[in-house]
Amino acid sequence: MSHKTDQEPNDLKDDAHVASVIPESIADGVDEDVVEPNRRLFTGWQFLLFAALAIAYSSFHLISLNVYPMETWSFRIVHIAGALILGYGLFAGARFADDDHQASGDWIKWLSYALLIPAAYTLAQVFLMHQTLSGEAMRIDPNVENWHYGYPLMATTAGAIVLSWFYRQARHRFNPADLVLMVCALASAGYLLVAYNTNIRMSTGTSFAPSGISWAAIAGSLLILELTRRVAGLALVVISAVFLTYVFAGPYLPGFLGYPGLSLQRFFSQVYTDAGILGPTTAVSSTYIILFIIFAAFLQASKVGDYFVNFAFAAAGRARGGPAKVAIFASGLMGMINGTSAGNVVSTGSLTIPLMKKVGYPARSAGAIEAAASTGGQIMPPIMGAGAFIMAEVTGIPYTEIALAAVIPAILYFASIYFMVDFEAARKGMRGMRKDEIPLFSKLVKQVYLFAPIIILIVALFMGYSVIRAGTLATASAAVVSWLSPNKMGFRAILKALQIAGTMSIQIIAVCACAGLIVGVISLTGVGARFSSLLLGLAGVSQLLALVFAMLISILLGMGMPTTAAYAVAASVVAPGLINIGIEPLIAHFFVFYFAVVSAITPPVALASYAAAGISGDNPMGTSVASFKIGLAAFIVPFMFFYSPAMLMEGSPMQILRVGLTATLGIVLLSGMVQAWFFGPVNLVQRVVMLVGALFLIYGGIYTDIAGLAIGIVLFMMQRKMHGGGSKTAQAG
Repeated sequence: MSHKTDQEPNDLKDDAHVASVIPESIADGVDEDVVEPNRRLFTGWQFLLFAALAIAYSSFHLISLNVYPMETWSFRIVHIAGALILGYGLFAGARFADDDHQASGDWIKWLSYALLIPAAYTLAQVFLMHQTLSGEAMRIDPNVENWHYGYPLMATTAGAIVLSWFYRQARHRFNPADLVLMVCALASAGYLLVAYNTNIRMSTGTSFAPSGISWAAIAGSLLILELTRRVAGLALVVISAVFLTYVFAGPYLPGFLGYPGLSLQRFFSQVYTDAGILGPTTAVSSTYIILFIIFAAFLQASKVGDYFVNFAFAAAGRARGGPAKVAIFASGLMGMINGTSAGNVVSTGSLTIPLMKKVGYPARSAGAIEAAASTGGQIMPPIMGAGAFIMAEVTGIPYTEIALAAVIPAILYFASIYFMVDFEAARKGMRGMRKDEIPLFSKLVKQVYLFAPIIILIVALFMGYSVIRAGTLATASAAVVSWLSPNKMGFRAILKALQIAGTMSIQIIAVCACAGLIVGVISLTGVGARFSSLLLGLAGVSQLLALVFAMLISILLGMGMPTTAAYAVAASVVAPGLINIGIEPLIAHFFVFYFAVVSAITPPVALASYAAAGISGDNPMGTSVASFKIGLAAFIVPFMFFYSPAMLMEGSPMQILRVGLTATLGIVLLSGMVQAWFFGPVNLVQRVVMLVGALFLIYGGIYTDIAGLAIGIVLFMMQRKMHGGGSKTAQAG
């Protein structure tokens, strides 16, 4: 679609010379580990120690999931405790000391070391209590639990967290306050492992529950909240604090928010069970999510991510606005596996955003396109950034059915971004990249076997293999396939991949555990049921009004939160209400899931847009508004799940095909309306008509499809008559 320009040097007309200067790769570094600002960079024995811990943590999951399974609650407790220990070792609670910030005084260091004494004492008490319960005793002395375990554990945990906020030192140094928190994590998890492997487990949530369970749960919750603050920011912590406040303030609230109330002991003795922290979110993070993080780490270690981006550049780089179209494909592929919209922006956007600016996109548009494309990776089957696995866990719907249902909505979303990009490039007369700026497609197509791990994953899933078995096969195939490429994975590379996986997993595990805390509040207080009754009342007035309210709540709950946590919380609060008003569970959960995902590009708190603005250099709020505009289809399509279930593969093949095709045409009209361009400029009246036609086509009814097609044909003929050579002119620009 691009053309030769005067900017191209004359000597490039010689094909032999062109071949000699064409770059082998322009995506070097996309696969490099993104280092967060507060992550420690160890050297020497400390680096080796934490690398070994990360490798052991990843290996533990692979072995437990495939060879020697553990008892469910014990496995999840170890899963969270391991992430806490690794997290506090790798992520600092305050800024590092540098030229602008002085290191903390010695008094904080010695006070932190002093806290190690009660922390170690509580850990020793866990071993003593284990000995007691292993004997004839069926219960531990409450005084021992309170005075020798609970009180010192609480004081030590709270004190070390506060000290860590003020403890500032060099980036390569370890923090004794965080060492205290690591010991507290062991003491908390140790007691729960001891208690839950006896008959005491049956007493959770009752007045008979030992006070030690509550102390361990409170300390564990504080540790989860603090680690979440370090790896995901304050948004999720603040929302969790609001929900926790509701547990004890709820009895004093008026109206539908009021409830009888729960005591401190009854709530916390039950929240650290499968009713809360050890519930669906941790169930998914400890199985599917960790497994696919390991899979992504193996792809990263074998440089497959670099290949994905290079392949996208070779395939689409020469089209008008080429780097923007590359961003769509590359970010979709990477984001599907990556699991976080903002993380995907940082990894692929560092390459695509500068290149978009180079071919003429304003900084705001470049950042917005990358943010919207990276967010779309979360709805791209088959992996969907782990959201599909949580949906399968919560609803009981088979994973393969969810992945299939996501196909048409994902196509519509990426088609929307593609045509937004294409129409903007045409309107502004942008060029594609020159032949000498991108890798040769003919060379890259010879390495197409690097897509094999993802193909193996998809085939294995649809052949009926379990998600765990399919993920393990795909991970093994990533190592095997690398032996055919220049980046062969030997023993050291495999260890490196396991280390990357252990480090990458910390954020998502902390977020899932924190989301589990919120889910526990919702289930134990019944606030979800009260939201359901509110939606039911609204549906009596108008189902559309109920859907709009559900959309607003889903976006509000998701603002500032990683996708996985946003969906987990929204699924607990909003989805049951939608199901109660008669919406099918699959449709209800997809509706909630979509809006939880797009909260990452919804102003005023849009994590993906803010990350993109940091790279593009534009205003964050302006970038979030622009990304909202580019991702507009994602705010319309979910409503069509309700009015046209064929979009989620529910219906006859012909009905699904018709709805898919007409909705895609509707997306083209919607993109043209937003960008004020079709085959040439469109005026205000034409844009209004395009919006009406787009909504008719996306709606999916037979009569609305006919009306929408009629509008589309009339617009097409008008535009061709007015701007017959519009597309050629745009390309020539």
